[in-house]
Amino acid sequence: MISIGERINGMFKDVREAIKNKDPKAVRELAIKQTEAGASFLDVNVGTAAADPAEAMKWLVEVVQDTVKTPIAIDSQKFDVVKAGLSVAKNEILINSSKGDPEELDKFMTLAKEYNASLICLTMDKTGIPQDVARRMEFAMKIVEKAVEHEFELSKVYIDPVLFPINVDQKQPALMFDIFNQIKMISDPPPHRNVGLSNFSQGTKEKRLLARVFLTMGISYGLDAAVMDVLDKDLMDAAITAEIIMNQHLYSDSYLTACRK
Repeated sequence: MISIGERINGMFKDVREAIKNKDPKAVRELAIKQTEAGASFLDVNVGTAAADPAEAMKWLVEVVQDTVKTPIAIDSQKFDVVKAGLSVAKNEILINSSKGDPEELDKFMTLAKEYNASLICLTMDKTGIPQDVARRMEFAMKIVEKAVEHEFELSKVYIDPVLFPINVDQKQPALMFDIFNQIKMISDPPPHRNVGLSNFSQGTKEKRLLARVFLTMGISYGLDAAVMDVLDKDLMDAAITAEIIMNQHLYSDSYLTACRK
């Protein structure tokens, strides 16, 4: 499971204050804790915490990569903010994210290729998020076609079908599982299948339980990446165990420790 630690985000009070005061302590602590928890990438999102988000993104990327060697996911749909983060990046990078508009995919894929970065692409455009499987799969196919056009490695493409909260639309999980299955079959190698997991249980009473069960079920249908709370040990343990059950890792009695390394 490609686990993208969500916590270095200006929407959280401690990170917002860190950005505002240029105090790296909280950011460093979160980078270390998420790395120790087994994060594959550390998502870095300025949020609304800075008057100059491009400079704030540079600062965040520099603090994180000076603290840990974990790859970074630069999280912004603003092209100039992403470019600012890339300009100071030293380690492996994932860009989160581009919408599925052809012109936006052209811009972001060109940029990602220039910096040898991977790219999360959303199955939506400026008109919004489609509600059905067929329309989302049309976006997925267009994303793959754009990757081929740009000679952009499909192993570096992450398709995000945009997961709705369950308390908004309870039909969405079953649609997601169908989409994960179909994305696996549209190319060889297939693109990764990614979701913003916390969106799913946002505003619910059983937030952690819902996220955990969706993630384990999603893995059985082909989900292989998620922006998630890697500090939730039960969530991480469930994901690793699901992959063991799906025969994606070699079993040993110490598999929970081994799979975090």
